[in-house]
Amino acid sequence: MEWLAFVLFGLVVAALFAGYPVALTLAGVSLGFALLCSAFGAFEFAFLTALPNRVFGTMQNATLVAVPLFIFMGLVLERARIAEDLLATLGMLFGHGRGGLAIAVIVVGALLAASTGIVGATVVTMGLLSLPVMLRAGYDPRIATGTICAAGTLGQIIPPSIILVLLGDVLSSAYQQAQLRQGNFAPDSVSVGDLFTGALLPGLLLVLLYIGYILLVAWWQPGRLPPPAVAGDRPAAAGAWRVLRVMVAPLALILAVLGSIIAGLATPTEAAAVGAGGALLLALLRRSLDRARLRDIMQGTVRLSSMVFLILIGAAVFSLVFRGLGGDRLVHELLSSLPGGAAGAVFIVMLALFLLGFIIDFIEITYIVVPIVAPVLLAMGLDPVWLGVMIAVNLQTSFLTPPFGFALFYLRGVAPPAVRTLDIYRGVIPFVAIQLAMLVVLWFWPRLATWLPDLLYAG
Repeated sequence: MEWLAFVLFGLVVAALFAGYPVALTLAGVSLGFALLCSAFGAFEFAFLTALPNRVFGTMQNATLVAVPLFIFMGLVLERARIAEDLLATLGMLFGHGRGGLAIAVIVVGALLAASTGIVGATVVTMGLLSLPVMLRAGYDPRIATGTICAAGTLGQIIPPSIILVLLGDVLSSAYQQAQLRQGNFAPDSVSVGDLFTGALLPGLLLVLLYIGYILLVAWWQPGRLPPPAVAGDRPAAAGAWRVLRVMVAPLALILAVLGSIIAGLATPTEAAAVGAGGALLLALLRRSLDRARLRDIMQGTVRLSSMVFLILIGAAVFSLVFRGLGGDRLVHELLSSLPGGAAGAVFIVMLALFLLGFIIDFIEITYIVVPIVAPVLLAMGLDPVWLGVMIAVNLQTSFLTPPFGFALFYLRGVAPPAVRTLDIYRGVIPFVAIQLAMLVVLWFWPRLATWLPDLLYAG
């Protein structure tokens, strides 16, 4: 009766696609289906006795404390207008030549990604701040919207990304399960810091590829990226003092967070606390944080954090029912029997994750799908850091791909009516091609993701 597990999965996806609340859907559909199956003798409710221990284990998981801290850090940097100052200053710095504004958007998007790790917040912020400026400068709407969407999705891959924190926690458990199944009762571990380090080079390479594409368009089709003088809106030269004043503090904060993790001086949770405290101090020194704005930031942090952890609890219910129906055994048999061995299994899983990324968010995918497939894939001998980076880049590509990519909907919501939806779709296609190329590079050159963690943490 293992096929019932796939029926459960289909019902959950259908309910999510219908727009019902994610956490309540996961728990409600799973419990209702378990009750129905139990009536026909296909499910034992004894499996659900593990739920209290699962929830208590979540409460004791120190790694997940990093989630609300990183969310708080990102919201402070966003609401304190630090992102706005970054964009304005870099626009002045790069904006004198063709494509300069687009390059500034990509660089600021990368900095925001390293500060917030929240795709929706980054895309909306960049859309509100930079899209009107780029359109006034005479930029082709396709290149402007495509650049903003692509820069916003960098929050998926550039650490400290929320998805990397969640993926690191899930993959750590999956890696231990895989080793235990192989008879290794002293399993190795993989940490969030390993995943941060592994994602660093691919993330930076994506930034360079984005900039390279902008420079290529500026050379090949200069009319799509006019310099400020052509647009009649040439910005004043950015003074060295302003550049230092605006750039140094955020860069120092980012380096403190990432550097402490990579150097092994702090855990991701401790580094997240440093980031949250540093962002708050930075906002206070800039006198850009009043009581109302601080209350808004704290309420936003509570809302987003509550959503994440409620989804985690709902996913725990789904996971127990899925396993109680024998779904984990069925997935193992299916992936193990695919032609091509581990490569064929990875290809099918990546395709499934890519398609699911059209209809459900990365949090649901991380807690619903990854715990099911990751132990099987890791038992085939795959590197957990490489697998985590592949999943992150894959989901980043999915969120950018027309017609259902989440980043496209975020930008459509803040773009002026003059910008057509078709312009947004056509604008992101070159960046989707870059993302797919990155997946191919990672597929054939796994060392791009594993070299730096091996170098830093060998032995």
